Amino acid sequence: MDEQTVQVRMDNNTGNSDLAGKPKIAYFSMEIGIDEHIPTYSGGLGILAGDTIKSCADLNVPVVGVTLLSENGYFYQKIDEHGNQIELPIQFVVSDFLKSLPTTTTIQIENREVKLRAWYYPYKGLNDYIVPVFFLDSNLEENTPWDRELTKHLYGGDNKYRLAQEIILGMGGVRMLEALSYNTIDKYHMNEGHAALGTLELYRRFQDVEQVRDQCVFTTHTPVAAGHDQFDISIAKSMLGELLPDFILKEVRFENKLNMTRLALYFSHYVNGVAKKHGEVSRIMFPGYTIDSITNGVHSRTWVSDPFQKLFDKYMPGWRSDPMILRGAFSIDKNEIWDAHMEAKKKLIDFVNHRYNLGMNYDNFTIGFARRQTEYKRPDLLISDPERLIKIAASKGKIQLLYAGKAHPKDNSGKESIKKIYKIMKELNNENIKIAFINNYDIQIGKLMTSGVDLWLNTPRRPMEASGTSGMKAAHNGVPQFSTLDGWWIEGRIENITGWAIGSRKSNEKDSVDEDDRNDLYEKLENIIIPKFYNDRDNWIRTMRSCIAINASFFNTDRMIQQYVLSAYFR
Repeated sequence: MDEQTVQVRMDNNTGNSDLAGKPKIAYFSMEIGIDEHIPTYSGGLGILAGDTIKSCADLNVPVVGVTLLSENGYFYQKIDEHGNQIELPIQFVVSDFLKSLPTTTTIQIENREVKLRAWYYPYKGLNDYIVPVFFLDSNLEENTPWDRELTKHLYGGDNKYRLAQEIILGMGGVRMLEALSYNTIDKYHMNEGHAALGTLELYRRFQDVEQVRDQCVFTTHTPVAAGHDQFDISIAKSMLGELLPDFILKEVRFENKLNMTRLALYFSHYVNGVAKKHGEVSRIMFPGYTIDSITNGVHSRTWVSDPFQKLFDKYMPGWRSDPMILRGAFSIDKNEIWDAHMEAKKKLIDFVNHRYNLGMNYDNFTIGFARRQTEYKRPDLLISDPERLIKIAASKGKIQLLYAGKAHPKDNSGKESIKKIYKIMKELNNENIKIAFINNYDIQIGKLMTSGVDLWLNTPRRPMEASGTSGMKAAHNGVPQFSTLDGWWIEGRIENITGWAIGSRKSNEKDSVDEDDRNDLYEKLENIIIPKFYNDRDNWIRTMRSCIAINASFFNTDRMIQQYVLSAYFR
């Protein structure tokens, strides 16, 4: 191991136990949103990965993170006056935030060697315990021009480009850890199927399927069929060669394609979905496999706004190291909760008014909707009957709507949703209703929105939401959620106490009916939610307090990591 890598390992040991320099768990994720200044993430999966790393550092869990550099990010989102999404590369100076290591390794893609290096990011937890995160980079002079581009664009290019990225993450990640002398890895945790090819590298090393299974953990994140990566057998064989044995291919092919989820399932001794309902759905999707569930969370310290951090410090010291202490929020004075909320809300409204010159008001009821813009999440459900919304705002109280979120560059229906929001936004903006679409949704804007709105809206067509975490972030700031009963909300919703359900109350029903959900959404807004906000402020703040005490205290990554440790890592 070279001198610089030794120094990194020495730095990593500062203030830590011996295990800190010898991680036992390698956590692989195509994207890790660990720092708002490092744009190597696209959305929920990457933010969850970053929050996971943060809680591991806080809890002294011996983990090392592995991801791709994605130096041009996912994309920078601009939206023109007609609502057309324009994707631009992100201008990111890698060396300002990450440290380049001289250690390299190689992988084979289409029988040629591709050289990789790693960039290092140390995340320091509450007790100075450091979790190292390594960002893999193929942009080296020794590589061909095509290979040099492979770690530039997150989820970019065609299927061949995407498979090459997954070879780098999985196989390259395992080899890089070995090159960095991380030789004490007991568990390889695949955060979604993108890293599944690492199992083939482990099999090449051990030549024993059961030994690989004993070391592998897999978390699946999507009940949507299109979300499970698969590649034509011809492409997979040409790019992987002998690294993809026929007997393994027979076990993991689906519809004559190499299915990455099935590959991860085949080689893992522990598999989980990310909410109880998602575990059920996954067991139906993949019969014959034992699939557990560990419901997602968010990193409390990251997502609690400054006003609420001060309030929690006053009433519940110690909440940062033990979010369960947030149960004590029931004792917080309601006026102080409202004051903290208004401080966060003013910051958000000022940001929106400064950027879009809309004249939004601090006191008006404000709804937030921010997530990936795609058809099944139904981003336009709230505004699908403009006339009805106008009547509600005129009779029950003024409404402000804040939208944000990116559509995948190839998701035309998602892009059409943004255009529809823009069209209706121009028609509806008046004295009683104001709407803004905040472009280029990222961690910073996410913090502003989840802490500053009065109500968090989520409208996925069930059962297509695996978990969802934005509502958990809102709950940490006393913001109730109004959502379809899917994902985590089946577990977190107590009607009129922590928020409200949209549509059917029967969580075992498979499909949403758009018309029924639309009617229920408008009925509750008109007759329950908006009147409670404007006319029964005392009870509204009681709901805010319940969000913190009941939901924030449980739906956090500290609790989630403890479950992984007990169920997956060290059992």
